[in-house]
Formats: sequence, structure tokens, C-alpha cells
Amino acid sequence: MAGWALVTGATAGIGESFCRKLASEGYNLILVARDTERLAANAKALEAAHGISTHILSADLTTEKGCSLVEQYINEHEIDVLVNNAGYGLNQSFTKSEIEAEQQVLNILVRTPMRLTHRVLPQMKLRNSGVIINVASVAGFIAGGAYSAMKSYLTVLTESLHAELAGTGVMVSALCPGFTKTEFHQRAKMKMDALPEFMWLDADRLVHKSWHDAKRGKAVSVPGWQYKVLVFVIKAAPRVWVRKIGIGLRRKQR
Repeated sequence: MAGWALVTGATAGIGESFCRKLASEGYNLILVARDTERLAANAKALEAAHGISTHILSADLTTEKGCSLVEQYINEHEIDVLVNNAGYGLNQSFTKSEIEAEQQVLNILVRTPMRLTHRVLPQMKLRNSGVIINVASVAGFIAGGAYSAMKSYLTVLTESLHAELAGTGVMVSALCPGFTKTEFHQRAKMKMDALPEFMWLDADRLVHKSWHDAKRGKAVSVPGWQYKVLVFVIKAAPRVWVRKIGIGLRRKQR
């Protein structure tokens, strides 16, 4: 067996795809999410399909209790792969949202991956092996509200750790997908009808690319030609244009 991989947000979308990918690579899995029933069903299916072992952790990562539960588990067990994937967005702008809602999103998108990464790194550095994948977003390259700011934090932290750990056996990579066919937008009640079909990505394909890029030592993985072009344009464009792109995308989601 290849070892143990811990995936947050493991029951749906990109997280569920990561579980299947890692199971196919021979990793045993620790699945983390809020829905205990769904966690158990997914774990059973993965065991049957791939002959691996699983462990489930039911935790609400927006809360201190949930975050601490996973931190404690990492502290007591050897983790070979950490995928910080759990998260969601709001369908209201920062000027209209409730501060409590913004704080919960900040907790799950910034606080939790930061703390889980900080907790797992000492054991990975000691073994001189391990992989950390932080699921960020191309939204982190634009100015699309608090969500963009939070994803930007995750990407920049990942790049910093990638540079700091260069030359070691610990790989740290940020996955920056664009719009992906998952439950993300439905859960946030975002209207996505105006988005053209070619802008949608397939979760399994982007996870495959992310894993390949992480193992090759790539700091940032941007799947999809359309988003590679978008990121290139964003980096080259005047920042005032980037802000307009960001607010334009936010309006399309309402």
C-alpha cells in the first residue's frame, strides 16, 4: 500500500474525485466531511472498488471543534497525502452578506487548510516525503470579492511553501480550477445559466492533472486551456481591467 491520504470535503465534487484517484493509486483514505451517512457510503464503495482501507471523520470545518478534531487525528497518525479541498462560496457580495456567513467561509477556506497544513508538515519533513494539495481557484487571480481573496491566500501560501521545501521530498501544490461540474454552485444557489458550456471543467480530469502536476513538483496547477488563457490574460492585463473582470463574473453568478 502507498500509505494514507486525508481528503477534506470528501463526499462530493473535486474531493470525491480525489478520493477515487488516490484509491486507484493504492492509498488508504481518511475521508472528512459533515455528512456521516454519505461519508460511510463513499468509504464502503471505495473499499469495494479498490481494496483499500478507509477511516471517516465527520467534522464541520467551519467550526473550531471540527478543525481541532482533524488536527488531533493528524497529530496521532501518519499522513502521506493531505488534500485541503473542503469549501463553499456565498451568492451575495461582501457589502450585502452577513458577517457570520463571511467568517464561516473564511474558516473553511483559509483557517482550516492553513492549520491542517501546519500540523502535517512536521511529520512530512521528518520523513522527507509527502504531498499536500491545496484546492484554490482561478478566482484567486482576479478581484471577485472575499472568495477571491481567500483563494488567493491559499495559492500564495502554497507557492511560498513550495519554494521553502524545494529540494526536499515534500511536494506542495495548489490546484486552481475554473468553473467545474460539481455541487458547488447549486449549494450556493448561484445562477450559472449565462456561462457557456466550454467554460465548464470535468472534476475527474482536473484531479488527474492536479495529481500529475503535484508529483512532478509543480507549484500551481491550472487545468483547462481556457483557464490557462484566462490566467495569462489576467497576469498581463492592467489591474483595473482585472477588477472589472472580477465584478463581471460576480454579477453573472447572481
